[in-house]
Amino acid sequence: MKAVAAAAFVLAAPVAHAQDIEAGKVVFKKCVACHATDTTTNKVGPHLGDVIGRMAGTVEGFNYSRAMKEAGAAGLVWDEAHLTEYLVAPKAKVPGTKMAFAGIKKPDELANLVAYLKILPE
Repeated sequence: MKAVAAAAFVLAAPVAHAQDIEAGKVVFKKCVACHATDTTTNKVGPHLGDVIGRMAGTVEGFNYSRAMKEAGAAGLVWDEAHLTEYLVAPKAKVPGTKMAFAGIKKPDELANLVAYLKILPE
């Protein structure tokens, strides 16, 4: 039984490492020129302080693309899965988005960034 528990721990270790909030904070430096982490400051992009659970295209005072507004109206809510898809290839997830970012291609950076976004203020 101890061998099974030890094997499970070893197998789970890379997954836990892949969601490192502090490493995600470092990855966020790629985003900080356009996004704030509070719940009120819009920059070139909308604030991300309460992004988890938010309907796409709905931050008050931010001028979204028509595509992003339509994605939200169609039911796109930013959860871990949708953020992950979007951050890999924004223009593939929401064709017509104004976000001029090629995406996060490294799976560990992506997982860490999403983990960081999940802990931002609500």
